[in-house]
Amino acid sequence: MSQVTETEERLLIEAAQQDPSRFAELYDQNFHRVYAFVARRVRDRAEAQDLTAHVFHQALANLGKFKWRGAPFVTWLYRIASNAIADQARRKLREAGEPADLGFDASVSNELEAVERSARLFSEVEKLPEDQRRVIVSRFADEMSIREIAAMLGRSEGAVKQLQFRALENLRNRLSDN
Repeated sequence: MSQVTETEERLLIEAAQQDPSRFAELYDQNFHRVYAFVARRVRDRAEAQDLTAHVFHQALANLGKFKWRGAPFVTWLYRIASNAIADQARRKLREAGEPADLGFDASVSNELEAVERSARLFSEVEKLPEDQRRVIVSRFADEMSIREIAAMLGRSEGAVKQLQFRALENLRNRLSDN
């Protein structure tokens, strides 16, 4: 799965809004992250698959309402997924005869705040200098070791550690300013 720039993602969204058959590209790009997000919160595999399908069905049905705000598209999908998970939990509680309000609204709210923080972080990572961004994405998103990143970039492990340190400092400063 290749990284897509903010501009490329925005163009994909606009294309899919004009021609729904182009939504497949957004689906392919985001499926694994959405499925992982749902699967971490729903232990049953079939249920996670059903909820993930529901998320993309809802996203396609509501794509015309999507407004670009600079956050990655996956943030919007996470919000849909959080709501779907909470709705399903409420439905299960009702079916079991339990009171429907057992704090799911608070947990969904906390989940959405975490998604918003992640979106802000993704946005700030995209603004880092190219070398720093590559190190951060490789290290934390792709879970590569310092040694693997050094080999990929043709740099020493010390240089990669320094790039990582500078990138984290930049992110810390930018996020504390907001």
